[in-house]
Amino acid sequence: MKALTWAGAYDVRMETVPDPVLMAPTDIILRVTATAICGSDLHLYRGKVPGMKEGDILGHEFMGIVEDAGDAVTAVRRGDRVVVPFTISCGDCFFCGRGLYAACETTNPDRGAILNKKEVRSGAGMFGYTHLYGGYPGGQAEYVRVPQANVGPLRISDSALTDEQVLFLSDILPTGYQAVLNAAVGEGSSLAIFGAGPVGMMAAACARLLGVERIFMVDHHQYRLDFAREAYGAETINFDDVEDPAEHIIATTQNRGVDASIEAVGFEAKGSKLETLMTNLKLEGASGQALRQAIAATRRGGTVSVPGVYAGFIHAFLFGDAFDKGLSFRMGQTHVQQHMPALLEHIGRGDLHPEIIISHRLPLLEAARGYELFEEKLEECRKVVLTPH
Repeated sequence: MKALTWAGAYDVRMETVPDPVLMAPTDIILRVTATAICGSDLHLYRGKVPGMKEGDILGHEFMGIVEDAGDAVTAVRRGDRVVVPFTISCGDCFFCGRGLYAACETTNPDRGAILNKKEVRSGAGMFGYTHLYGGYPGGQAEYVRVPQANVGPLRISDSALTDEQVLFLSDILPTGYQAVLNAAVGEGSSLAIFGAGPVGMMAAACARLLGVERIFMVDHHQYRLDFAREAYGAETINFDDVEDPAEHIIATTQNRGVDASIEAVGFEAKGSKLETLMTNLKLEGASGQALRQAIAATRRGGTVSVPGVYAGFIHAFLFGDAFDKGLSFRMGQTHVQQHMPALLEHIGRGDLHPEIIISHRLPLLEAARGYELFEEKLEECRKVVLTPH
């Protein structure tokens, strides 16, 4: 089969690799009909995340048709059309039993990204996301093996729903939704979203769904901000033009700040020259710039929700400011399986239209070009969807 493989920083290649096969009774083999390039895939593309090996198959946002199924698979069957969550979860462990699927204790044989790990078991394995998370082949391919198929794949029985409408149930839509739930906002609330990438856009859509009144969107790509304003009614701030977005937000919220902030950028947030140097030298894990802005922009007693990916040390983390303001923090990988059914219902009713963020549609064979478009923000690229067949 054809699959997109990682060969090094800024080097991804379409190669012919062996077809996947069933390895456990709870596996399925999926014929991929649609897959997407995620913002967190760009961390791998840039070589910023350890644990990648040459030849690893990328991709964790995908869906398709069940081609084969192990003897113990009961939730889906051959011919079913399904969306697959990016986390691989057993459904039976301590954390899965509590709906915390991203914390599954049994599906990741590797160490994960915790530095001060002690004897804590690793969290869930993930598709196409390094050998810190199990080294599972990803879905930017013609076929993929999906373990734990009784827990992950969500069947799409409504044939009227297109792949593009439901594809993002695999990651960015539940991630944006969980970020809003973690922010504890609702009717009449105010919210600042740092990062107008796909997750930030999905957070804005879900915030509107839940009745948030004011949404501030902070980014430095003007075309993204323009889209957020038009699609979600966001009040936009370009930090290339506004030196201190948090100060601007505070000034327009009666000198209090917003009820909550969502940090949807992660560890590669743009920082100062010193912060960039320290990060490149591996002395820090991130500049911390977006996180500092989120802390500053949030009112006393508010919440900072962090769906952006982080690992290791964070530069100049103003914990004292967060303490003085009595802020709450909620963060972590998304418990996708927990949110997929409800979000599918919202899509079916027309409450959510996640597909509107798609800017580029390419055949899988042009995936390397898709990465270049997304990385360089060429042609006002917001989101790339790839079709293998």
